Amino acid sequence: QVQLVESGGGMVQSGGSLRLSCAASGGIFRFSVMGWYRQAPGKQRELVATIASGTDINYADSVKGRFIISRDNAKNTVTLQMNNLKPEDTAVYFCSSRYGLTTYWGQGTQVTVSS
Repeated sequence: QVQLVESGGGMVQSGGSLRLSCAASGGIFRFSVMGWYRQAPGKQRELVATIASGTDINYADSVKGRFIISRDNAKNTVTLQMNNLKPEDTAVYFCSSRYGLTTYWGQGTQVTVSS
């Protein structure tokens, strides 16, 4: 059973930065596609970024050029560096781990950006 624990959320002013981290345990981390998703109140959960390997990275158009996803296979962690944050980035951010047909989710961490 894969367990994912997020940290690093909080409140920041528009234009600020936050760094989210996700620690994974219990799975085959290095072969898993890791990702970050977010869900704002009243909206569906949406993709933010995924990383399959060091060069296989995918970003939502809304965060391209502002967010950077990275992973450390030695430490079983995935990180989301969020820069130039905007109020519309406010959401609960979830870490995900996909291996084959199974996706695991963390409990989520709140990010609030004030204008």
